[in-house]
Amino acid sequence: MALSDVDVQKQIKHMMAFIEQEANEKAEEIDAKAEEEFNIEKGRLVQTQRLKIMEYYEKKEKQIEQQKKIQLSAVKNQARLKVLRGRDNLISELLNEAKRRLIKLEANPEVYQELMDKLVLQGLLRLLESHVIVRCRPQDLLVAEAAVQKAIPKYKVASQKHVEVHVDQEVHLPEHMAGGVEVYSADQRIKLSNTLESRLDLLAQQRMPEIRKALFGANPNRKYFI
Repeated sequence: MALSDVDVQKQIKHMMAFIEQEANEKAEEIDAKAEEEFNIEKGRLVQTQRLKIMEYYEKKEKQIEQQKKIQLSAVKNQARLKVLRGRDNLISELLNEAKRRLIKLEANPEVYQELMDKLVLQGLLRLLESHVIVRCRPQDLLVAEAAVQKAIPKYKVASQKHVEVHVDQEVHLPEHMAGGVEVYSADQRIKLSNTLESRLDLLAQQRMPEIRKALFGANPNRKYFI
């Protein structure tokens, strides 16, 4: 039986409604999938950026920590150098005070003469030359001459050698020195400084560990004691 125009129109409308429903459902499915993919991509991007930010700030934190360590090390080094300079200044002042006290030895002629006797004799024995020049301060010429006269026989006994000693009357040691002598070979190529200052400097150099220990206590970082 042939369909009437009304029936045909109904079927067409029904088909159109079905197609439209399927299209809407498909569109909703596409929208839902797109929304899901968007949220996934958004989450991935957010996580990536979060990791980058965390990595950036961790790097910055490490840089700041490193800078703090460097600055702290610099401050410690400056403080340590300041302490060392202070200690060196104190030792220098003590040595200067010792030199000032040495100058006062000549106030006691007997003590100073005995000291000069030993310094001259020691110079001759260390030089072991047949001809020797002795130099002293201008104010010590008489003391040096007396010391030489006493030293020559003692030198001959100790060394079994002859020696001629000349006290230099023209070239002298500086007047402001604490005293003592310089002893030269005849050609002046060999020099032995036996001034009170040189003896003090030598003693200070040899005893510096003991001096530092007495002033500042034992060094906890020192491992070897010779």
